[in-house]
Amino acid sequence: MNGAALSTDLYELTMMAGYHAAGLVVPATFELYARELPAHRSFLIAAGLEQALDYLENLRFRPEEIQRLRSLPGLQGVAPDFFEEYLPSFRFTGEVWAVEEGTPVFPPEPLLRVTAPLPEAQLVETALLACMMFQTSVASRAVRIVEAASGRPVVEFGARRAHGIEAGVYAARAAFLGGCEATSNVQAGLRFGMPVSGTMAHSWVMTFADESTAFQKYYDVFGRRAVFLLDTYDTVTAARRVAASGLKPSAVRLDSGDVVTLSRTVRDILDAAGLQETKIFVSGDLDEWRIAEMRALGAPIDAFGVGAALSTSSDAPSLGGVYKLVEIERGGASAPIMKLSPGKQTYPGRKQIWRLFEDGMAVGDIMGLADEPGPSRGRPLLKRVMIEGRREFPPQPVEELRARCRAAISHVPASVRRLRDPDQYPVRFSDALIDLIDRVSHVSMP
Repeated sequence: MNGAALSTDLYELTMMAGYHAAGLVVPATFELYARELPAHRSFLIAAGLEQALDYLENLRFRPEEIQRLRSLPGLQGVAPDFFEEYLPSFRFTGEVWAVEEGTPVFPPEPLLRVTAPLPEAQLVETALLACMMFQTSVASRAVRIVEAASGRPVVEFGARRAHGIEAGVYAARAAFLGGCEATSNVQAGLRFGMPVSGTMAHSWVMTFADESTAFQKYYDVFGRRAVFLLDTYDTVTAARRVAASGLKPSAVRLDSGDVVTLSRTVRDILDAAGLQETKIFVSGDLDEWRIAEMRALGAPIDAFGVGAALSTSSDAPSLGGVYKLVEIERGGASAPIMKLSPGKQTYPGRKQIWRLFEDGMAVGDIMGLADEPGPSRGRPLLKRVMIEGRREFPPQPVEELRARCRAAISHVPASVRRLRDPDQYPVRFSDALIDLIDRVSHVSMP
């Protein structure tokens, strides 16, 4: 994410300039979290941390960017030394604590905590929210879709539906982290070391004078790895043509129609022709609800391709994440900060989350203050990942993050993970945090 210094909102820069002019470069702590769960979701999966740390570690203002900033009407009146001295030498020098990618989280638990000189901590708000919230929403939905598939592979197919090329790449990463077997996005696969998968388009079939020729020509190139798309004209007729061809594709794909009924018919046709090893792959506007319905009806479907539901996180395209000041240094001492706006109240002080387990299952979380002793049977979720603007650990392969996610979600009770009428996972505040909220909320406004 080199050159991303201007990937921010103008008010971050105006406040940054104001802090600099006022000499407010004291340490400040911000926390990033979702206020509440989207409708139908019962958990979130932390994702996007790798890109957030990359952004912080490489944050710079280029000379041409500084010149552009000087010309903005909103920054007129800012002292020259801000542009000539401060911005050219700007680096992120702060400390970051975060929940590991692939970890289930529950609002209002912080996914990320930043402590840095105030201008630095303020500037990064927009980019951190963009990095973390989008991938968190996609990864969370991927887990739901993968669980609905009940062990059948799910392939992320959404690049063409994504809100831009880069969005498609990061959606593919998050979907794989959440449990998808592969992605159709070649760039994402190469960049992050993920398996890539693809079949054929209807245009291939329509290019040839007849379906049989189309299938044969494709098989000539790809052999047993070929996947034939059956629904260009008539799905059942196409299946019969495959059965009569003597070809042995690895799979056939159904992309439209009553795929439950069609899958049964196609399965019978393939099996009668000795093609028991040819799988049935289904795509076409799928989500967790449709997949769960297909599985409940016993459709003989071996794998699913999911597009827009993942790449746009269509049920929750905006996760409602916030990045709020919780502590600042005043007079040489740390002062907890709390926002009292109705419906948008924040919680003061630097936090930690402790996850409690019984017999290997998570039974609840305690959100408390970072400097208080945690419960004896609690596992802290926030870990320091950056100090003085440098990572504590090298980037982890997304395959490892995917394995961690699978293990972590298995410790969340099934009653919390189910699609319909899930139980609410218990999150409570520690006594120390409750006391601090009470004290700070009663402090008179200055």
